[in-house]
Amino acid sequence: MRAWVLRRQAKIEERPLSMEEMAAPEPGEGEIRIKVLVCGICRTDIHIAEGDLARRKSPVTLGHEVVGVVNELGEKADRFKVGDMVGAYWLHSSCGRCKYCVKGEENYCPYFKATGWDEDGGFAEYLVIPEKYALSLGHVLLEPREMAPLMCPGIAGYAAFKLTGAGEGDKLGLYGFGPTAYFVLKVAQTLGIETYVSTRSLKNIELAKKEGATWAANAAKEGMPCGLDAGIIFPPAGNLVEPALAQIEKGGTLVLAPVSSSPITIEKYSDNLWGRSINTLYNLNRDDAREFFSMVEKLDLDIPTAEVPFEELQDAMIRVKQGKAEQPNVVVRVAEE
Repeated sequence: MRAWVLRRQAKIEERPLSMEEMAAPEPGEGEIRIKVLVCGICRTDIHIAEGDLARRKSPVTLGHEVVGVVNELGEKADRFKVGDMVGAYWLHSSCGRCKYCVKGEENYCPYFKATGWDEDGGFAEYLVIPEKYALSLGHVLLEPREMAPLMCPGIAGYAAFKLTGAGEGDKLGLYGFGPTAYFVLKVAQTLGIETYVSTRSLKNIELAKKEGATWAANAAKEGMPCGLDAGIIFPPAGNLVEPALAQIEKGGTLVLAPVSSSPITIEKYSDNLWGRSINTLYNLNRDDAREFFSMVEKLDLDIPTAEVPFEELQDAMIRVKQGKAEQPNVVVRVAEE
């Protein structure tokens, strides 16, 4: 099979990935092999490629927004049949035995393994994962290229939203408006929650308004028009934390969604933090994925997605990093159905 392999970490402009021919992986007991149809490009893939996140496997094949079909079953694998549409996302596997796993909090498992980081991911023609961590997609009435972004921005956005505790009638602030925030906006709309979007990008301000945000502007310049019941910060910008907390009413929650952050300083504890809570999004679990996909059909989704050929993956990653991608979501076409 063909796979894009990372053997050294370097700036993506230096093209550290190489297209290689290798034997297709064989599924072991309880595993399935997926023929990859499409795989989305996530900024986390770029962080791993460039060394912002330490390597956990070397060499490694990146990619964790995978949509494909079951191609082969390992011994004792009986959850799917060959030809079923499935997805693979950030959660590759967990131990299933620790105190977190038994409570359904496998995202905190000390043995958590991430697709495309701890184990080979979807920038390849075939992928092997444990069948119990594969996501069934046969019921989803979307094209594979539309489903791929749901695997990371969609599930992660929903997980971050859950952590806010926001409910009908509440006011939710979104700081940054990339693909993940887009899905949060759609979930919030469905549940009767007002959304207030702060972003520096004029293009994203207009997009947020078009998609139904109650208010969208650069809050650093214009200020939020009202107090908020909850908020989510998406960029890895620690300097946003205290201003966002200052907008949240007592009893509210601020969720930090990035995988890393610049330093966070809170100078006015009594004014801006006291009486509020801070949660952080840490990995994903199967409940997040299943719950999100159970409501996908109810969401008014218009998923702007650019599709590129498998051979052009590295060029597309460069465009994503530099903000030159044609659409907010970029997926690589690996194979046809």
